[in-house]
Amino acid sequence: MTTILPLASLAALGYATWYLILCAASPWGRCRRCRGARFHRTSIGTRRDCTRCDGTGIRVRAGRRLLDYIRAEYRDGHP
Repeated sequence: MTTILPLASLAALGYATWYLILCAASPWGRCRRCRGARFHRTSIGTRRDCTRCDGTGIRVRAGRRLLDYIRAEYRDGHP
């Protein structure tokens, strides 16, 4: 019973590390609204350019934003 907590912590740390490596290697992901199709269907069935991704079909991953923020803070703090 006492080994479950360290294993869960290790699994969560491993997943976070894997995600940050993924974000560093591939910063772009598919748009969640249009699923990368560049358009979405409206309520009456017509197609319209996706406003969330401006019709590109891609978005910046949240982990990449975090990496960029950390990098900018480090750069601003060290001359």
